Amino acid sequence: MEHWQHPQNYGVLKNADIDITETNPVCGDAIRLTIEIEKGKIKKILFSGSGCAISQASASLFTEEIKGVSLITIKNKKENDVLDLLGIELTPARMKCALLILKTLQKGIISLA
Repeated sequence: MEHWQHPQNYGVLKNADIDITETNPVCGDAIRLTIEIEKGKIKKILFSGSGCAISQASASLFTEEIKGVSLITIKNKKENDVLDLLGIELTPARMKCALLILKTLQKGIISLA
């Protein structure tokens, strides 16, 4: 609940290397990621958007977790890497909410290629 009520890394970076928005068509959650990359690693990452507590808390937790991480490592992140951060059981529909941050991030990284 803390990461939903007081999210970390919330906002928009100006002049970001990656600026991408994704939505979950099932529920309407939306996340915009802005990322600054330096030497193949995430230097700064901010998210903004709207959605349920799960999608927003997941974005807060995961962006905090991946600061300073290489893009190669992030490409290899799996769903459980995100879900484990939440520490709660989720229904299949709620998993899509929690995983929106990973989907958005990986799409953004692929767009650099």
